[in-house]
Amino acid sequence: VEDLGNGYAVGFQLEQGYSLDSGATANGDGTFTRESRLYVQGGFGTLSFGRFGSLASGAGSQTILTGWQFGTSYEDTGSWTKYGKGNSRINNAISYVSPAFGGTTIHAMYSNGTKADDAKWSQNHHYYGLGVKTKVGALDGSVIFEATDAKGGVEYKEPAYSITAGANYNFGVATLSGIYQYAWSSDTYKQNAFGLSTAVPAFGGTAKLGTKFVFGKDETVTSGEDKYNGWSINAGYSYPLSKRTYAYGYAGYTHGGKLWKTHTAAEADLVHNGYAVGMGLVHSF
Repeated sequence: VEDLGNGYAVGFQLEQGYSLDSGATANGDGTFTRESRLYVQGGFGTLSFGRFGSLASGAGSQTILTGWQFGTSYEDTGSWTKYGKGNSRINNAISYVSPAFGGTTIHAMYSNGTKADDAKWSQNHHYYGLGVKTKVGALDGSVIFEATDAKGGVEYKEPAYSITAGANYNFGVATLSGIYQYAWSSDTYKQNAFGLSTAVPAFGGTAKLGTKFVFGKDETVTSGEDKYNGWSINAGYSYPLSKRTYAYGYAGYTHGGKLWKTHTAAEADLVHNGYAVGMGLVHSF
């Protein structure tokens, strides 16, 4: 970032994801596939151009998702976006963040082609997002509306929509979080997802507990069971080894019912019954 004076600045941000086990590129094919943006900021707010996570993705610098202590990591069992719709990372995007008004900011985002922008406008797959984020004392939260159209050869024919609301409240001895989302597309799904979680200071670190639920209807099923549901329980602990490094551990279990109970292993988009455990180190620089 470079300070231009008079409250103005210009900067860029490049993030590359990779698999720790193999060194292979992660988060898509190419370079800087986690985030790649150019931005300008001043008294008018911040305007960004490039590739970044959508407002409800939980990924990157432009997301405002709140209300779930485990974020979008911790495998299928703990990730919010395994149950909620988040639209992931999008290309060819413009994002605007307003100045703060009493702790509240307005966020708007648009993509002219979430994957590619090599056709005329009417044939690209577009994304639209609008959200409000606020922080008042011990409370912070957000409300997000997202929409994608059905252009560009995507798998559905009708637009998809979602409304997501989440909040965290810090009681001092613990932070309590709640999140809810309603998502729908008339030819694909209608879904409700919600979660409750907490973070508690313990033994010099932070312990996390959470549970989330989802139920909905798969509009693509033409015969047999078309309703589904799922739930998970999650626990984690992180401990700071220094100001820039912490160790963590995690365990979780997830269970699918109705349509999701009869899935096959090849149906990767469905919730698998099972558990996940893990541990690791995180270093920031």
